Amino acid sequence: MYNPKKRAAASQIIVLCLILLTACTTPEELATATPRPQIEEEATAVVTEIVVTAIAELPSATPSQELETNPKELVICMSQEPDSLYPHGSTTLAATAVQHAIFENNITSLSFDYQAQGLEKIPSLADGDATIVTVEVNSGDIVVAADGNLVIVEPGIELTNSSGETAPYTGAPIEMEQLVVDFTMKARRWSDGTPVTAQDSVYSYNLVADPATPQSKFTANRTASYQATGNLTTRWVGVPGFYDTTYFTNFWQPLPEHSWGDLSSTELLAAEDSSRLPVGDGPFAIEEWVPGEHIRLVSNPFYYQDGLPRLDSIIFKFIPDTIQLISELLSGECDIGTQDSLSSEHSPFLLEAESNGLLVPYFQAGTVWEHIDFGINPEPAHAVTRPDWYEDVRVRQAIALCTDRQRMVDDILFGRSEVMHTYIPSRHPLYANGLTEWPYDVVAANALLDEAGFVDNNGDGIREAPASETPFEPTLITTLENDMRNQLVQYFKEDLLACGINVQLAYFLAGDLYAPGPDGPLFGRRFDLSEFSWSTGIEPPCQYFLSSQIPDVANNWAGQNNSGFANEAYDAACLQALGSVPGTAAYREGHAEAQRVFAQQLPVLPLFLRLKVAAARPEVLNFGVDPTQDSELYNIYEIDLLE
Repeated sequence: MYNPKKRAAASQIIVLCLILLTACTTPEELATATPRPQIEEEATAVVTEIVVTAIAELPSATPSQELETNPKELVICMSQEPDSLYPHGSTTLAATAVQHAIFENNITSLSFDYQAQGLEKIPSLADGDATIVTVEVNSGDIVVAADGNLVIVEPGIELTNSSGETAPYTGAPIEMEQLVVDFTMKARRWSDGTPVTAQDSVYSYNLVADPATPQSKFTANRTASYQATGNLTTRWVGVPGFYDTTYFTNFWQPLPEHSWGDLSSTELLAAEDSSRLPVGDGPFAIEEWVPGEHIRLVSNPFYYQDGLPRLDSIIFKFIPDTIQLISELLSGECDIGTQDSLSSEHSPFLLEAESNGLLVPYFQAGTVWEHIDFGINPEPAHAVTRPDWYEDVRVRQAIALCTDRQRMVDDILFGRSEVMHTYIPSRHPLYANGLTEWPYDVVAANALLDEAGFVDNNGDGIREAPASETPFEPTLITTLENDMRNQLVQYFKEDLLACGINVQLAYFLAGDLYAPGPDGPLFGRRFDLSEFSWSTGIEPPCQYFLSSQIPDVANNWAGQNNSGFANEAYDAACLQALGSVPGTAAYREGHAEAQRVFAQQLPVLPLFLRLKVAAARPEVLNFGVDPTQDSELYNIYEIDLLE
């Protein structure tokens, strides 16, 4: 817990020690991805010993001082300050963290699944609070067409009827399926004592649907109606043909219409009552926001869960400098350091601090995964500049066998993540059985390359493409600003030399690498190999590799399948999953088969999941980091401090 007696001396000593520690790795070592030398390990231990001694020698609190700090106040330190606390005005991680304290979580997304918190339950087709009904559709109605696009019905548009048959609309009435979902809220009150009602959720939906609100309109546009059916119940009805795979999340977070109802959607974006000091229904109520310094909240006396929250107050403290933040964690000025402040680069120091009982680090493989993409079908102008290296799947498989991905996990992420074999992690409930895996095996890799006709004809150690004298020297492009990527691509380059492939490395600023096609190298499909990251999540992102997602002129270079991978079996399986409702056999089997095709065909080489890293003082209870819940403060109502 925060102890003002330890502030100045401990912070100054620890900052100095951390600066000395970071000096143990030179810029040249980082640039060449040289493994950390023994001197850094020794320096870490020495620095930690200094820190322990410095803190131990500081004056401890007297009994009277302990009485003064008896109310439980948690200090959470984060590198970023929220830009707004209006739920429809900001999506930053910093804002989400604070909003967890102010507004109730209606649905959480822990461990690749969904859980009800502010709702009585998650609706489901099996329980009957979600149903699929048959409705008549006529010309001029809004529906989702067979291709998944939202359309106004007119003759010639391909529609899927309630029997699952797809045909052009002729002008005659057609029957289509429509999802209907009922939600029931738990009774609760706003922090000013006013009851929260279902109409507050409908009010929130109307705000999201308003063009002035900067939120995605995807679900709102595919909503036929959203209404209050009782004081605590709402009903969502989708447009015909919209098989929303997350239909059970289509409950809009209630917002205080009684407090904000006189403000327009535009005014709510900047009004103090909504963006700075909002009334909420969560475990805490905001007391003050001092810009650039902190936000302080106190427990909400009207919070509906008995005995919660466990804390009397919370301070969110903004510390942009990571070294300063860690020093304040060690000195007791911070109780928690959030994931926006820490990364895997800080692992050695955090682990050393843990071994000395100073901190508890939290390492969690998240949802962002690194991968190397093959330029299987590049843009035609680029295709003529090199041999067709990757069309033969054996080459892609050989590169997978030749890459020591476990070394990347062990050296870069300190063994805290896992090697990926598909686009979801092994702990995902939809992870497929029977996936093809490609373990590190240089002998097998070289045999596959020989079989594919890539051989070293001139004895220089580098293979040539079949029927060509062109050496197998692809260029891998990646971002310049990321030290972790710089290290992993160096490992990749070293690995592939053992298989006669001489990878050249080219670095781009992120804005240039990710620029849209046709000019951007990545999404303009003008690359040999590329290394970057995608996000996975509760819903497996099979759509990334659909042939319809190949960026080209036809889709205005908006697709995500930059490798140019096209496989009919994969498309069929993924589209089956995307067109089915969760919980059905078609949904499960479609996702499983798509993964099996992916793992065999390797449109990209999945590497590993990035880590979420946070840290807390040993006296912090019930804190943790989850892979799929964005903020680690989702359970702020039950986080506690030892007396």
